[in-house]
Amino acid sequence: MMDSTNQIIVLDGHALNPGDLSWEPLDKFGRLTVYPRTSEEDVVSCAAEANIVLTNKTRLSEQVLRKLPKLRFISVLATGYNVIDIRAAENLGIAVSNVPTYGTSTVAQHTFALILELCHHVGLHNSSVHVGEWSRSPDFCYWKQPLIELEGKQLGIVGRGRIGQRVAQIARGFGMEAVFASCTRPQGGEGLLPLQKLFETSDIISLHCAMTVSNQHFVNRDLLQVMKPSAFLVNTARGALIEEADLAEALGKGSLAGAALDVLSTEPPPAVNPLLSAPRCILTPHMAWTGQNARKRLLDVTVENVAAFLKGSPIHVVNNPVRPEAPAQTSR
Repeated sequence: MMDSTNQIIVLDGHALNPGDLSWEPLDKFGRLTVYPRTSEEDVVSCAAEANIVLTNKTRLSEQVLRKLPKLRFISVLATGYNVIDIRAAENLGIAVSNVPTYGTSTVAQHTFALILELCHHVGLHNSSVHVGEWSRSPDFCYWKQPLIELEGKQLGIVGRGRIGQRVAQIARGFGMEAVFASCTRPQGGEGLLPLQKLFETSDIISLHCAMTVSNQHFVNRDLLQVMKPSAFLVNTARGALIEEADLAEALGKGSLAGAALDVLSTEPPPAVNPLLSAPRCILTPHMAWTGQNARKRLLDVTVENVAAFLKGSPIHVVNNPVRPEAPAQTSR
């Protein structure tokens, strides 16, 4: 039975569930309200009565959190939780949970979709066929860009978590050598190359590390200039890991062969983002995580997060709230 004392607010449900999933499993926990999108200015009015808030990318700053005195639990509809002021939540007694593993397979798969597009230019050739170039060709085949074979190439992976490991597994299936580095331990360590060495020696570099204050823009002119001119850079992690102006400059100069990015520092990007006009730069709209199976797993784990919190034993907690108590329970 629904516990009407629990007010559950979803601030930005559209990205997770544009209509092909069901919110019904959350209904049993309380009075559920799902907003497709909520501007930061409207968060307080939308969530004023909530003791549980679910958010994906809608920011919850200290200023906002202090205006939500009934709030006791936030479940982030994602793995990354940098949209929450974690320290403020701790001080206010608000527990914060995330969903740590839902997107491993789909993000790794999208990473290789980008790599293969860089190497085979499928979209370019498909477009050329549809505008009549093959029909007009004097030959039975043609190619507009050289095709690159992956076997024997080195894939440098920054980040050795679940997604990085899955990407390495796929790479080995293509006959590639997968090596790892860490942006938090740039000098390397057991099983890790020094970060600069990885950038110097890899044919493809793929970013799979978490975003922190210390590694913001760590891929900048200094690292980009040591890459092979034939190398590619791929990012399906967080946009702000890259200094975008420096990458655009490197692509413009031809000092690396190309880049493929699913994330940018500001999303949606402003029209002046230099990567929108950079040559040999493939961009997809932060979609690597959006496979339906992955979104279903994300929603299922979120339901588990809410249930565990209401039982007084929260799971996947990423902070240490001063007052982590669950709201009072009534019979169900």
